Amino acid sequence: MTYQTRLLSRKRSSSVTSKIVELFGVPTTKRGTNWRAIVNSQTCPYTGHKCIKVRKSDPDVSIGTCTVTHSNKPIIICPIRLRDRHQIFLDCMHLLTLHEPGNEVHAIPEIAIPGGSLDFVLVSAREGNVKDFVGIELQTLDSTGTVWPERQRFIKSVRLPAEHKDLDSAKPFGMNWKMTAKTILMQLHHKVETLEHLGKRLVLIVQDHLLDYMTREFSFAHLANPARLGDPMHFHSYSLIQAPASNRLDLFGRRSTDVAGIAMALGLQVSAHVDMDVIVAALEAKMSIKTRLMIGPK
Repeated sequence: MTYQTRLLSRKRSSSVTSKIVELFGVPTTKRGTNWRAIVNSQTCPYTGHKCIKVRKSDPDVSIGTCTVTHSNKPIIICPIRLRDRHQIFLDCMHLLTLHEPGNEVHAIPEIAIPGGSLDFVLVSAREGNVKDFVGIELQTLDSTGTVWPERQRFIKSVRLPAEHKDLDSAKPFGMNWKMTAKTILMQLHHKVETLEHLGKRLVLIVQDHLLDYMTREFSFAHLANPARLGDPMHFHSYSLIQAPASNRLDLFGRRSTDVAGIAMALGLQVSAHVDMDVIVAALEAKMSIKTRLMIGPK
């Protein structure tokens, strides 16, 4: 191979762009990254624990893919990625209308209510007693097919071992836009009915691309206006701002509506009306130093 051929081959290989945008929270474009240490650690930077996205065939191996490129767009496929810097919780603080200075603020995961459970409940509390709360749901796009071969091709590109069967795989992956959008709307209707009955609010946290799809494919004309504080259902959409060293989420837009605006035909049959005491008791039982939101060192 001549020098010119080697140089051309090197230029071609360096111009190949990975379809993996973020692996274990790190941009794949970040220079000087010790990918061996990151892949071996398998740590999710948003939880501080091992990434929970594991291979079915090998549960000891975390996949670690937060964001991929699809249709020339960065698409977040892991809802945990939305928890970066706790920004989504801070952006819901204004909905705690009964919050007062001096109250503690907690982000409590997995609270059961009729029709399912809430991913998080943002709570304003004083001396262990709930004073106000906001329900929060996180939704990212579900992928179809498998992202694993693309993940392994990136691994190979940074000189880490990868099996040839993965590298040579022709299995593609896609985005399940329709099912993701329909499923979350079905779930939202019943949950927001519960919270509206209690005089509380529910916030759906999504990426801007997913909300754009929902706006096009469903009857969202009533969501064209800016968010209103008094509405029970709020949509917060975020853009992923990409940079070589570190990507960040940026609040792109806020919209709101009521129960009638979430397609009543998708409602569940179980009654959503529950006593306030039931939810408050569940929240107070789960509040701890681990759920308390704090700025700066503990």
